[in-house]
Amino acid sequence: MRRRHILGASLAFPAIARAQVAYPQRPVRLVVPFAAGGATDILARAVAQSLQAEYGQSFVAENRTGAGGTIGAEAVAKSAPDGHTLLLGTTATQSITPHLYARLSYDAARDFSAVSAVASVPMVLAVHPSLGVTDVAGLVARAKAEPGRITFASSGQGSITHLASELFRARAGVELTHIPYRGSAPAMTDLVAGRVLMMIDHAPTILPQISGGALRALGVAGTEPIAQLPGVAPIGRTLAGFEVSSWFGVLAPAGTPEAIVSQLNASIGKALTQPEVAAKLREQGADPMPGSPDAFASLITRDSRLWGEVVRRAGVTLG
Repeated sequence: MRRRHILGASLAFPAIARAQVAYPQRPVRLVVPFAAGGATDILARAVAQSLQAEYGQSFVAENRTGAGGTIGAEAVAKSAPDGHTLLLGTTATQSITPHLYARLSYDAARDFSAVSAVASVPMVLAVHPSLGVTDVAGLVARAKAEPGRITFASSGQGSITHLASELFRARAGVELTHIPYRGSAPAMTDLVAGRVLMMIDHAPTILPQISGGALRALGVAGTEPIAQLPGVAPIGRTLAGFEVSSWFGVLAPAGTPEAIVSQLNASIGKALTQPEVAAKLREQGADPMPGSPDAFASLITRDSRLWGEVVRRAGVTLG
């Protein structure tokens, strides 16, 4: 089932009368588990500003960084379940990181209540032109003919850019050599220079290099083409079972009253329809992704199963 169907199935946001829930009663913290200025931070602030305008109460984006997002996630998991501390979670914090660390002080599956997805960012597979392939089938054939010779870059061990290529390797049945970097910027520098040959990265990072001719796009990681690359097909049309997305969403501590979760879900859904909020998301290469709490919870669970399998097969651990 396509993700847009999963999340779009319940766009009729709950009609919870505001008078039924005395919320919020004080300022609300929206914890951002990554540094200020990044995409997660910018999306969180856009949502917080909209909620603050609606409720007339402070919604403050608070950066709690470190340990791959686990410090911020832990802070929210251990907060009172009253809706006044929320998390702007990501694919990484909710569906990948729990499989990378042997010991976490919280359970990502049990210690959060899904409130609403906020946005998704497409990912793109690109190669250096010197590789001499023009589509996914050609890349797979080349990799099978020369096992281990094709190198792929990532923004770091255990990152979604790393694991997306591990999934590609598994679905294609090929051997590739991983070259991890400290972030996407140095990885992109070496990819453009031809010192590494392929990468699956977020569209906003990789599209400028594709449009400039420095890299060649072979496929998009989602289920459908993206507007910026209308002639580039989804990887899954060649490799059955390949689908990757990078998403962001709001979560609350487990046990948060359902009425508060429903009210926040409706408010976030409303915010995502506002032109100024949608514009801020699209500036980050993100597409608004509203939906019900159940739809978001299902997405988290589905992706957690996927990335758990990839992590185990690849033998990736961070601690």
